[in-house]
Amino acid sequence: MMRARGLYVLAVLVAILLGIGSREYASVLPQFVAMHFGDALWAAMIYFGMRVLLDRMSVLQTFLLSLGFCFAIECSQLYQAAWINNIRSTLLGGLILGRGFLYADLVRYSAGTIGAYILDRLILIPVAVRAQRS
Repeated sequence: MMRARGLYVLAVLVAILLGIGSREYASVLPQFVAMHFGDALWAAMIYFGMRVLLDRMSVLQTFLLSLGFCFAIECSQLYQAAWINNIRSTLLGGLILGRGFLYADLVRYSAGTIGAYILDRLILIPVAVRAQRS
């Protein structure tokens, strides 16, 4: 179980680095990648983070919970009180809570969560199983 968690922690870190890179190097990336991959990678990070924290939950349950969490965060951006906008105006607050509601973000989060789920089923779970056997 610890090896599997380690893989998910690594996946979280990779998603974070790629997400930051997609923002930092947006000017040299294809426009589609620069516009959409950061949010998709954020959703993937949420999925992998939940796999770390909720390791006994099924993959499908983790997928649904992660997608629901991402959608809830996006919908929370419809609430625009001064106190929460002050939090959102900070770097960390903006990264976690976002700044403004966009329907396109729901599509990006769906793509990121689906991508993470597929990666988990095709690569991470088989690698963890092989590591447990040896």
